[in-house]
Amino acid sequence: MWDRVEGSWKEFTGKVKEQWGKLTDDDMTVIAGKRDQLAGKIQERYGYATDKAESEIRDFEAKIKAEPRSFDAG
Repeated sequence: MWDRVEGSWKEFTGKVKEQWGKLTDDDMTVIAGKRDQLAGKIQERYGYATDKAESEIRDFEAKIKAEPRSFDAG
């Protein structure tokens, strides 16, 4: 999934910011669609441990995949 996210990052940032509102525009620039960067920024902004950040990302991925116009479709 993340290869497509990285390729469509500008469209995807709204969903990420909706999920994790503490992430800034600068964070989004640093993340640039990279899953490991997203995990690190979630840990930084929310004070989460690695496993908590990874769990949230997995839940987010499942939510995105379930949407009618999924980034993982096609």
